[in-house]
Amino acid sequence: MTTISVIIPTYHRPSDLARCLDALKQQARPADQVIVVVRDTDTVTWEFLETFNCDPLPVQTVTVKVTGVVAAMNLGLDRAQSDIIAFTDDDAAPHADWLAKIEHHFLANEQIGGVGGRDRMYRGGTELIDGAKEIVGRLQWFGRVIGNHHLGVGGPREVDVLKGVNMSFRRTAIAQLRFDDRMRGTGAQVHFEIAFSLALRRSGWKLVYDPHIVVDHYQAKRFDEDQRDAFNEIAFFNAVHNETLALLENLPPIQRLVFLIWATLIGTRKALGVVQWLRFLPSEGGLAGRKWLTSVRGRWQGWLTWQQSGRDRIPYVQKLGL
Repeated sequence: MTTISVIIPTYHRPSDLARCLDALKQQARPADQVIVVVRDTDTVTWEFLETFNCDPLPVQTVTVKVTGVVAAMNLGLDRAQSDIIAFTDDDAAPHADWLAKIEHHFLANEQIGGVGGRDRMYRGGTELIDGAKEIVGRLQWFGRVIGNHHLGVGGPREVDVLKGVNMSFRRTAIAQLRFDDRMRGTGAQVHFEIAFSLALRRSGWKLVYDPHIVVDHYQAKRFDEDQRDAFNEIAFFNAVHNETLALLENLPPIQRLVFLIWATLIGTRKALGVVQWLRFLPSEGGLAGRKWLTSVRGRWQGWLTWQQSGRDRIPYVQKLGL
């Protein structure tokens, strides 16, 4: 019999967490273990959990003493006991068939190491961000990562990257693999999924994205430097650093070189190269310059972090015997 654990990192969002747990109560295929990871200083959430009726959910609470989602998720992984380990955010509400559809994919193909789906994203918690994209979760040959997980349509397909709010993994696929604690940030630690997903792909496992596996994602307030749509130099720098580190760690040597050239000369709107800086200069003026300089710093620091970790070390997944 297959078992499923659900891991929910949470911080200072008791009302959102209540909605998430209520949604898990409605699952057609119930979870066998629900792990809520709470910061030791988060008294608001601890007080909420003391009075919230978790029945019939098999909830276990775990205390994390380190800032950042990576530490919380790794601690959750250490406590998970099931064959399938699913993740969602405290500001998300999985649809009633979420776990049933996840389980279906894993049972259908033993080569599948990870399964994810669409997060119907609500800006500000109320405004649905609508759209339709066929290309989701892909890493292009020159190093650009295409997300679009919140807009995916069509049937199930293989992808390169899953999204943290709606992803699950086969226990035997991840073995002792953990989320990269070199990711920068005191809260969200953007792009941690890239490193984890690509490590699984490199070790030969398939990742599947099915847009019919849905959670409603209400994008609650973050309690760190990353405030989503507002420019913050620290958050911008951290995101570029994390993406750079994840790609350098997982791309083969030739593609790694191509990525660095492309990132420096072109880049994206969230990690500007020279071309993107010139593109946004007329509309953003000095802000475009700040974003470009921050991007350069982030790329450079990502490179340094990767080098300092050991350029020629055995790939992470090989160390773990995957």
